Amino acid sequence: MKRRDFIQQSVAGAALVGLGSLSLQSLTTVPDQRKITILHTNDVHSHIDPFGPEDGRNANKGGVARRASLIESIRKESPNTLLLDAGDIFQGTPYFNYYGGELEFKLMSMLKYDLATIGNHDFDNGIDGLYAQLPHAKFDFVSANYDFSNTVLDTHVKPYKTFLKEGVKIGVFGLGIELDGLVIKELYKETKYLDPIEIAQDMSRVLKEEEKCDLIICLSHIGYYYKNTPDLVSDLNLARATKDIDLIIGGHTHTFLPKPTIEKNLVGENVLINQVGCYGLYLGKIDFYFNRDKTKAANGTTIIV
Repeated sequence: MKRRDFIQQSVAGAALVGLGSLSLQSLTTVPDQRKITILHTNDVHSHIDPFGPEDGRNANKGGVARRASLIESIRKESPNTLLLDAGDIFQGTPYFNYYGGELEFKLMSMLKYDLATIGNHDFDNGIDGLYAQLPHAKFDFVSANYDFSNTVLDTHVKPYKTFLKEGVKIGVFGLGIELDGLVIKELYKETKYLDPIEIAQDMSRVLKEEEKCDLIICLSHIGYYYKNTPDLVSDLNLARATKDIDLIIGGHTHTFLPKPTIEKNLVGENVLINQVGCYGLYLGKIDFYFNRDKTKAANGTTIIV
């Protein structure tokens, strides 16, 4: 893909956001600056094919093949890239009804996803159905606030995972929405839901203090914000109630953000929050720039697929 064409596909870009003490001026003059690119999707809901020309506002958008080409072009420009998904991979087209999630996991593996979290619709064939498809996923799943200890997913889903990219250590943990009321008990069985904010506080501490991560990402399927119930756990409330999280990648509410939201955390530092709608129509792209002393800044775009 030509650079001009790539830029034209971007819906919007965020100005560089200081995370820590790195300024825009120093960002442009540091010779050994390192760039980490985070690509992400959410709520793809088994949409494998692109939308057709008659599909209203979604006409001629999406499709796994197009996403694959876009991701490949970005990786060529930014080799230090992670590809993440914030859940609800399953349910929404006949592909899921027929293949039960096998096709979705195989295609995500071909696209070389690094990590995903679990959404409520990923239980639609039951926890046993999800477990049965795991061999087709050549990537890991993280969820810190689902206790799977008495289920078949025990040991198969970790609370977090770390990555090392050009000397930058990245920690990613997962959060899921309360299943009671969204999923019938027979489908998720003995899965226990733990408070996301309490778990996030613990995870960010572990990743910052014990794992010594330079970049901490929450892969969330709890929803961006609930206007009618503002006190309900959401990505915005999570950011405000915690510290040390640099980026929250969200899902569940199908919220389209043309650029990441900037929210202040518990100690007044910037947190980026992003979500890219649904159905694979868009790809989120956030670049983090690290100075020699690991201070950092970031910018983000949402790209039409």
